[in-house]
Amino acid sequence: MHTIRLTMAQALLKFLDNQFVEMDGTENKFVRGVMGIFGHGNVTGLGEALEFMETGLTYICGHNEQGLVHAATAFAKQKNRLAIFACTSSIGPGALNMVNGAATATVNRIPVLLLPGDIFACRQPDPVLQQIEVPGDYTVTANDCFKPVSRYWDRIDRPEKLMTALINAFRVLTDPRDTGAVTLSLPQDVQAEAFDYPAVFFNKRIWHIDRLEPSRRVLLAAAAAIQASRRPLIIAGGGVHYSLAAETLAAFARRFKIPVAETQAGKSAISWKDDMSVGGIGVTGTAAANMLAREADLILAVGTRLTDFTTASKSAFQNPEAHILHLNIHPFDGYKMDGLFMSADARQGLEALQAALAAAGYATEKNYQKKIAVLRRKWDEEVDRLYHPDSKNGNSQTAVVGALNEFLGPEDIVVCAAGSLPGDLHRLWRAERPKTYHMEYGFSCMGYEVAGGLGVKIASPAAEVYVIVGDGSYLMLHSEILTSIREGHKITVVLLNNGGYQCIKNLQESCGSNGFGNEFRRRDKESDRLSGPVADVDFAGYAGSLGVKSFFADTIADLKSKLAAAQNEAGSTLIEIKVAPQTMSSGYESWWRVGVAEVSRSAKVMEANRRMTEKTAKARPY
Repeated sequence: MHTIRLTMAQALLKFLDNQFVEMDGTENKFVRGVMGIFGHGNVTGLGEALEFMETGLTYICGHNEQGLVHAATAFAKQKNRLAIFACTSSIGPGALNMVNGAATATVNRIPVLLLPGDIFACRQPDPVLQQIEVPGDYTVTANDCFKPVSRYWDRIDRPEKLMTALINAFRVLTDPRDTGAVTLSLPQDVQAEAFDYPAVFFNKRIWHIDRLEPSRRVLLAAAAAIQASRRPLIIAGGGVHYSLAAETLAAFARRFKIPVAETQAGKSAISWKDDMSVGGIGVTGTAAANMLAREADLILAVGTRLTDFTTASKSAFQNPEAHILHLNIHPFDGYKMDGLFMSADARQGLEALQAALAAAGYATEKNYQKKIAVLRRKWDEEVDRLYHPDSKNGNSQTAVVGALNEFLGPEDIVVCAAGSLPGDLHRLWRAERPKTYHMEYGFSCMGYEVAGGLGVKIASPAAEVYVIVGDGSYLMLHSEILTSIREGHKITVVLLNNGGYQCIKNLQESCGSNGFGNEFRRRDKESDRLSGPVADVDFAGYAGSLGVKSFFADTIADLKSKLAAAQNEAGSTLIEIKVAPQTMSSGYESWWRVGVAEVSRSAKVMEANRRMTEKTAKARPY
């Protein structure tokens, strides 16, 4: 057998460079590069390989390991999971910084390959710098923390183990049913060890993503369930995007006059202008979608996990006769809420259902279609109202969203993740084209926004990418804005400064609190409480010191002019605007369950607990 003598790290890169995925006859290079920060645990192993190996892999040096994983996750999500970046770190702190990013990728079912350095497999110099010693189990290292947040985890403590580990890693990375973060822990001495690898191991390998066809038995049952329904509702999840089924979904909805509501991951699957689009659903949903969900007698859930935000903690579907039909590729999702599971790719499943329903001559009744039109019109009026509110109390958050939405072109991309902004965007954002709305809300990870914007821009270099972020999330993690400058990937950050974690403050107050510990206030010396003035942060000035072209907008009109100025800049920009607290949109025909204290000194808390208990009794138990 012909062999090639390489270090384990060199072999790893050579393998990554030759992996491809195929879907619908189109072949894509799967691994586009490596993002990382070097330290003693990877610089002389993987770092050496990246420096001297001739590959087609791009190396991007970042500033925070968590941010780089977020960027890689956003890249893969924007590419519909058909291309990825790997991420590397040193041992200890660098590796642990990636754990949050790993969880974000796994929760959202997005492939990302993590390559953290690890301690010496030979143990000769132990304990090495940054090693965590566990006296009762010496095999445990910091990298064991990746196990619960990875879809596949392995430690390569001998160079020949790399081969089976990589086959298993890519089995998971390219499987839409089982994908997420994959962690290969790389001891720093083994990275540098040489081995005679079989040359055939490095041949071009194509991983095929085959579309799953529905079985005839389930297809007939699913078609019969829809035919029997009078008030069906479609919930479009992220699986619609990943199966490239947006056009199929829109055609299906128009053909049978079935309204389409969207999850955060599914938003932009159907244009807001489409007659069957009723917008976001659930806790952050529209009045139109939630009112239809309440009365629906059938829910066709396409490519969605049906999280608590989508189902309003299982209270959204109040019709006792309502059935849930899951069109999904994963049984784990397909049996949620005791539904009928149609195991199929979203596009293939919709096409099969369309053929069956067309043959039966199915369509919803005219009265239902009229109701959809009325609810759509009323909701459009509500969005217009929130986009242009009375500004006498300061800038409104919904007005900022409106100004941005009206400024952006239909092909521009908006990126967000956490706080109250996802609620406003899910309810109010008018998306016309698929993949122009990029929201990380599976993990709702604060700090994803700026790094995610970088990843989206790398994936869609021709598009204008706008990151909309609150001050709390921006302060948590924004270092990759400097990476965007160094790499020449322009993003525009619109930073809303409301002086704290106002989203959680609103939730806190709705459950009986007077407001505690959620605003960026200075400590009052007399009371020793956080009740002093709000700390004033010059976000525009801070970003400017990093080399970002920065602006401060006083008003909504000023914001529009600053957006135009930022558009003309060649590099990354930031626009800061102050917004008044409690100017975000509120819930519409929805509810969210949180744990409210059953015993409290506060009468308001006790009343909130009573209301929560009352609402819980009306929700489905499982």
